[in-house]
Amino acid sequence: MTTVLRAHAEDQYAEELAILAKNDDRTRPPGWKLSPWAVTGYILGDGDQITPKYIGPRRIVEVAVATLATDRALLLLGVPGTAKTWLSEHLAAAISGDSTLLVQGTAGTAEEAIRYGWNYARLLSEGPSRQALTPSPVMRAMAEGRIARVEELTRMPSDVQDALITVLSEKTLPIPELNEEVQATRGFNVIATANDRDRGVNDLSSALRRRFNTVVLPVPATAEEEVDIVSRRVDQLGRSLELPRTTTGLEEIRRVVTVFRELRTGVTEDGRTKVKSPSGTLSTAEAISVLTSGIALAAHFGDGVLRPSDVAAGIVGAVVQDPVSDRVVWREYLETVVRERQDWRDFYRACRDAG
Repeated sequence: MTTVLRAHAEDQYAEELAILAKNDDRTRPPGWKLSPWAVTGYILGDGDQITPKYIGPRRIVEVAVATLATDRALLLLGVPGTAKTWLSEHLAAAISGDSTLLVQGTAGTAEEAIRYGWNYARLLSEGPSRQALTPSPVMRAMAEGRIARVEELTRMPSDVQDALITVLSEKTLPIPELNEEVQATRGFNVIATANDRDRGVNDLSSALRRRFNTVVLPVPATAEEEVDIVSRRVDQLGRSLELPRTTTGLEEIRRVVTVFRELRTGVTEDGRTKVKSPSGTLSTAEAISVLTSGIALAAHFGDGVLRPSDVAAGIVGAVVQDPVSDRVVWREYLETVVRERQDWRDFYRACRDAG
């Protein structure tokens, strides 16, 4: 058994990718491991041998895949927790067979992360040469005809972002120190992700934005869809972390999802009561985290049955990000909404005690 905590998508789902490749008789773009049709099938699943990796509108996935088959890069845009990183990893795994060519965007990301750096020991002893050059993930993707991933693009400084313009428009990366360049080979493209809430931090220039086709990933449209997503991911995480088996009632999952959706949208499920929204995002990913932690509590410190007391502390921690304003929002929601629901009495008491 592997000791890797989280395998890359192309390793974890190697069997599914092999099945798709074997049965894929459609046209594959140059450098692609699968046809666009098979890539979409890998992402959405087939209800039989291929498990769904992303649950959402099929057309969104089709547009994303079709974009990568052209000369335009793909920008996945959405609020936190809408599976932007998850989708980009699986797209890269299905198209290139390699999801590891990754640049993580932060305020401290340097231009070398997009272009290239130097092995300074060799640079000082030998001078500028190809051997002394340290390629970035983007440069490697260009040379090998693969997909490069750029996470949190809008967190990067503007001058670092703009290092992508020549790469995306000219499909070449100049190396002026060597009077050379690296030209992209067929199969190369870029998937970037950006956060809706980061607009204005380091907003994309119009020149860079024009090089991307933007696909907005929505939050789950219905509570049932979100419950389905959370249930699947909680089960997958439980198995990958080898947590002891617990009785995970759908009722508790539905309750956590309901709380998050009501606080996120500012209105109760029946549309009758308006509620204040906290400062946090309360995303689907956070709901998954709350329930996974609850399962660990129930398995190791409870009776193996997921109960309100197991998820209460996680919910309070997710909602109350600002200890002053968010605590007021949470208490008001508890007293005006949760307390009035007859079948939520245990949950109300657990959350009140945890808070």
